[in-house]
Amino acid sequence: MSKSKKNEFRPNDFVVYPAHGVGKIVSIEKDEVAGFELELFVIAFEKDKMTLRVPTNKATEVGMRGLSSPDIVAHAMKTLRGKAKVKKAMWSRRAQEYEQKINSGDLIAIAEVVRDLHRADDQREQSYSERQLYEAALERLTREIAAVGNGDEGDAAKEIGDVLISRAA
Repeated sequence: MSKSKKNEFRPNDFVVYPAHGVGKIVSIEKDEVAGFELELFVIAFEKDKMTLRVPTNKATEVGMRGLSSPDIVAHAMKTLRGKAKVKKAMWSRRAQEYEQKINSGDLIAIAEVVRDLHRADDQREQSYSERQLYEAALERLTREIAAVGNGDEGDAAKEIGDVLISRAA
């Protein structure tokens, strides 16, 4: 991997780590692991009170990416407005697919999960596992939209909620 690719992220950049969502690079440090000197991105996930260290040469390989562009956010919001696509497969299989989409880090795929699992007030109650997946997807979507818009998560959550409510009407 080339040096220029390795350093596409800098301290104070917001990044998306597929399995954890939006985090902020707090520093780049060198550390010795198993006798090898590694350069690591130190990524803080404030909400989760978690710090992750990712080797700089493996960042893109593990799917770490910069925040989505405003165009992708607009596409995600358009996806939310669409009609829910619920397959008739067994719940366990659908749950696995939803989990994969959430952990892919792809904003559009996460928006699809939110769209498909959202329940309007007049619809049947969600099961515990449906609610867990929905909340995880909604949180990831909200955090990235907030980070892209330099706004707060409350504004992003309201915007997403408005789209979901208008869809039901």
